[in-house]
Amino acid sequence: MNPQTIFYILIGIIVINFIIDQVLDNLNAKNFDAPLPDELKDVYPEDEYRKSMNYKKTNHKFSTITSIFSIIVTLAFFFLDGFKWVNGIATGISDNPIIVGLIFFGIIMIGSDIINTPFGYYKNFVIEEKFGFNKMTKSTFFLDKIKGWLMMAVIGGGILALIIWFYGIAGPGFWLYAWALVAVFSLLMNMFYAKLIVPLFNKQTPLEEGSLRDKIEAYGNKVGFKLDKIFVIDGSKRSTKANAYFSGFGSEKRVTLFDTLINDLDEDEIVAVFAHEVGHYKRKHIISNLVLSTLLTGFTLWLLSFFVSSPQLSAALGVDIPTFHIGLIAFGILYTPISEITSLLMNILSRKFEYQADNYAKETFAAEPLVTSLKKLSKNSLSNLTPHPAYEFYHYSHPALIKRIRNLRS
Repeated sequence: MNPQTIFYILIGIIVINFIIDQVLDNLNAKNFDAPLPDELKDVYPEDEYRKSMNYKKTNHKFSTITSIFSIIVTLAFFFLDGFKWVNGIATGISDNPIIVGLIFFGIIMIGSDIINTPFGYYKNFVIEEKFGFNKMTKSTFFLDKIKGWLMMAVIGGGILALIIWFYGIAGPGFWLYAWALVAVFSLLMNMFYAKLIVPLFNKQTPLEEGSLRDKIEAYGNKVGFKLDKIFVIDGSKRSTKANAYFSGFGSEKRVTLFDTLINDLDEDEIVAVFAHEVGHYKRKHIISNLVLSTLLTGFTLWLLSFFVSSPQLSAALGVDIPTFHIGLIAFGILYTPISEITSLLMNILSRKFEYQADNYAKETFAAEPLVTSLKKLSKNSLSNLTPHPAYEFYHYSHPALIKRIRNLRS
């Protein structure tokens, strides 16, 4: 296949993906005004419901503008030989393939982040501020950016350098070494993310002694879930939205509660949320997700090994001499349809896991505190209570609130 044909296939994939997203977004927006099911009519007072509708419509308009801007910039970059230009800068600095690859992706990623920063700023300090969610200072916003760039350089750059090195010494067989590297890294991140990465952005403190900790520990003992590490994270420094998550394995397992969650929910509701997180652990969802993502990574790297050195792919992006980094860009776009399918399947599985975790909380603690906690969390984040079925099926990793409530009360 000639490079020009491949070029237009790449453009076609980008455009079709954009159109699908826009169609789904617009279907979802049309469903904003759908009548609330009886079970959800107590989530919002009338004034709060109008506020939630306004929030959803504002975000939809903003998302449409940013998506259109993004595809225009992307297509312009393709048609103006942007990859060839960036590759020329990188090869003009060094002829070492590892350094060239790092410079190439560094320019692409930092450039993209700089272009998108005004949108992120507007989202935080205009939209989220208007609706009372944003608690982030401007200094925190930009400090987060700098920390993100440093992490990308150290962690992302280190992994990329090793993968390019594997490619240099093993050729097409590099994918096995790269797969092992990514698998080990993913395992370590699952084990130590809360200990190594989170402290760079947030302060974590052990949950203080008191009735809440006593209730959580009593529940853990009841279901045979010994847990010494219960932490509170200062999520309120960035947003009023609440969350909780489970991380780690064995002696490193811990539950992290946002301070906003503790402020928004009563103690039984917090224990119910905790029971849901324990359900994920007991049902081995964390291990299942890790195994599946590792297998999917191996499959992706295996496919990449057939395309990454293709002269036609590199030529399609304006580069005559095949290089790993150019082949990786072209393959990433060609892989998009497969990626969309695998994401869809993973979302289906994730929704199944959420039902199982809800059921575990219902069976080992109680259903109603989890129902009321979900309602409060939805209200406090102005969540969409009436997502379009197609949008939910395609994008949601959690079932819609009404489905979770009906499952918990069945």
